[in-house]
Amino acid sequence: MTTASTPTDLARPPEETRVCIVAITRHGAAQAAQLARDLPEAHICTAAKFAQAFDGLPNPVRAYEGALRDEMAPLFAGYDQLVFFVSLGAVVRLIAPVLKSKDEDPGVMVVDDAGQFVIPVLSGHVGGANAMSERIADLLGATPVLTTASDVGKTIPVDILGRHLGWQVQAPKINITRVSAHVVNGEPIALVQEAGSTRWWTRPTPLPAHIELLSAFSQVRPMHHRAVLWITNANVPPALWDAWAERLVVYRPPAGQPADASTACTPTAAGA
Repeated sequence: MTTASTPTDLARPPEETRVCIVAITRHGAAQAAQLARDLPEAHICTAAKFAQAFDGLPNPVRAYEGALRDEMAPLFAGYDQLVFFVSLGAVVRLIAPVLKSKDEDPGVMVVDDAGQFVIPVLSGHVGGANAMSERIADLLGATPVLTTASDVGKTIPVDILGRHLGWQVQAPKINITRVSAHVVNGEPIALVQEAGSTRWWTRPTPLPAHIELLSAFSQVRPMHHRAVLWITNANVPPALWDAWAERLVVYRPPAGQPADASTACTPTAAGA
């Protein structure tokens, strides 16, 4: 029998996101200092000999004396987003020993030495590295280089749909993986919305044609739709999970969320 996982919300609110900027060269430290001015809440991790680049800034600075690899475990444990002004290859080697899972690892991104590109390396969706990379690129006047299939294909990111609205995802991990594949491969998808805000589509491009919007689960056509994204507050019986094994993902909006809410904390008309 297929059972659904407990609803989870893996993202912290933006104001609570713990960010650390990492730099190991003189030029990298200068670039990092430029970014730190726009992110006063971010912490800094840098080689001790370049720590003076951050003098006068409000950001807390960790100036290490040894090897950067010795800083990886505490960085992974202490932060939600890690911004490296270090080469991509070096970062891959540095983080490899401390990787756990997409549900636990922080978002990791790399900024090239010229400050032209911001590349999410790890936890682009669940860890928020894609969104953070776009924010950093905007601050630096750089280009974000996103490689996740849903972003490149401008379609629905199954694992974080409605996150900005406070929705929680309910589904076994295998369902999220399988349904994501159906979505990015352009197969017929039913998106059933029975609750929550209708402002879940945030891209400037139209919703892909292979995703059909429905208002009730009864409208789903099992012989046609390869998978279902169901936005609801209704109970999902075990038999339905079994019938749609590995093809169903459920989203739980906050109770009473108005249809025109644009964020998780958008007030209702009465409370506005």
